[in-house]
Amino acid sequence: MEECISVFDMLKIGVGPSSSHTLGPWRAAERFLRELHEEKILDTILTIKVYLYGSLSLTGKGHATDLAVMLGLSGQDPVTIPVQNIDTIIKKIQKTKQLLLGNQHTIAFNPDTDIVFNREFLPFHANGMTFTATTKLGNYTNTYYSIGGGFVVVEERLNAKKKMEFKCAFPYPIDNANMLLKYCTDENKSISEIVMINEKSMRSEKEINEQLMTIWHTMLECMYIGCHSEGILPGGLNVRRRAFDMHQGLIGLANYSNPQEWLESIRKTEVKFRQILKWVSCFALAVNEVNAALGRVVTAPTNGSAGVIPAVLMYYLVIENHNAGEKEIKQFLMVAGEIGSLFKQGSTISAAMGGCQAEIGVSSAMAAGALCEVMGGTPDQVLMAAEIAMEHHLGLTCDPIGGLVQIPCIERNTMGAIKAINAAELAFETDAKNAKVPLDKVINTMWQTAKDMNSKYKETSEGGLAIAVNMADC
Repeated sequence: MEECISVFDMLKIGVGPSSSHTLGPWRAAERFLRELHEEKILDTILTIKVYLYGSLSLTGKGHATDLAVMLGLSGQDPVTIPVQNIDTIIKKIQKTKQLLLGNQHTIAFNPDTDIVFNREFLPFHANGMTFTATTKLGNYTNTYYSIGGGFVVVEERLNAKKKMEFKCAFPYPIDNANMLLKYCTDENKSISEIVMINEKSMRSEKEINEQLMTIWHTMLECMYIGCHSEGILPGGLNVRRRAFDMHQGLIGLANYSNPQEWLESIRKTEVKFRQILKWVSCFALAVNEVNAALGRVVTAPTNGSAGVIPAVLMYYLVIENHNAGEKEIKQFLMVAGEIGSLFKQGSTISAAMGGCQAEIGVSSAMAAGALCEVMGGTPDQVLMAAEIAMEHHLGLTCDPIGGLVQIPCIERNTMGAIKAINAAELAFETDAKNAKVPLDKVINTMWQTAKDMNSKYKETSEGGLAIAVNMADC
């Protein structure tokens, strides 16, 4: 059986600012809790110590890794937690030096000493973390790796028994873009149709439709919140939100009371080229400003690149096709998810492993391919669009100032979105038979580039803008 990656693996609802440094450690803490439950020792725990290694240590403070670990150990879920409660929960732990483990058992916990930042890199992956629980009878410990996009694994998954947990039986198992294109050709189906058939092997069509629309409504609400929130982002860089002012200048005196009415209002605004550029940038900025403020976003495929796909989909709905609705939204998201899975299997979606090409580059490719299909592109044009978008992100470094997902990350989402639209248009107007670089080749090239890239440009804040601009300068 082949590895089966669902659309809902690539598009996940979570809390910012980082999928690999916030959502991943949060999920790892939840997983550790489950193991303590399974071992029937949770109520006997005296203390817990967490060791963050490599990239998680170097940029963990800026990415709120320590906060995510505390929230996960407290039994909070990133999908359902009211984000306004996060600060209260964290401050209580910091003040009382106690943590309500799994929301049921109080233990002594001092964040300053019980969360240890270790600059050493573990050999399996750059984002390693070890949890150790102490009881009167001994210790229980396990090590997890956040491999990007909120995915968490243990090294032992490589053995046969563990490996089977990551396998399933899609009707159309897909390892690479060439296999996907062959299915489309042989079955005379679009990429989204192939994806839907695969998804239906795991859940009902009703569940698929509902989950896809939940993802879209989360994206839409995130853009809405970002466009209507002003002020300074947390973290110390004193970055002022820009989506609010940009949105005010674009929306004018329109009247609306909810995100859907807002969408309809945007459809009535002026759409000259400069306005289109501003709207797309505004949508992307809005999402990633919400992300930087520990708000709820859709990991697509990561939190740092969460603004690209919603911005491009919103562009399609409010600029390109005013008649588009649920059908096109679901189609767009399924294609985006499938393209993301190709990069996850053939390369990486972790900036700690591949730099920002693994985040903004992949999200731009996902958005480009999805936009191309809803515009009427053929499967080979869709894959060509994804290839074009990634080709022009190859080598993009990850160098967040202060380890925060703010500079250059927020603006980078606007660039990824604009490139995605450009790539889709180029592919749509091209006979894909004349393409010189297949998508599989650019995915492999991206991975080779990632392996060759100096580690200081891989989410360590040890190179590039991260050292050229100091926190004091801001």
